[in-house]
Amino acid sequence: MKITLVKKVLADGSPCAKCNDVQEKLEQNDQLQFIDRTVIADVRDPQSEGLELARKYNVERAPFFIVEEDGTEPVIFTVYFKFAKEVLQAKAS
Repeated sequence: MKITLVKKVLADGSPCAKCNDVQEKLEQNDQLQFIDRTVIADVRDPQSEGLELARKYNVERAPFFIVEEDGTEPVIFTVYFKFAKEVLQAKAS
């Protein structure tokens, strides 16, 4: 399983508040260890990897998680609590 976290950087260069909140939750719950990659969706750069992933998966909100497993289509989570319950709890046990 490969997990990618996509976080957004706003037009003024600051990180999105919700992205910071999710990052803090991941750190507090010792879940950051399960994130394989963190990618930035920089609204100042339409070609940023994060914005390209958002377009590819038709996601309009950040942060979001891309969960990839061999032989299956990637699963996208836009809600941290749903992601933590369905993916991280299973991975931790």
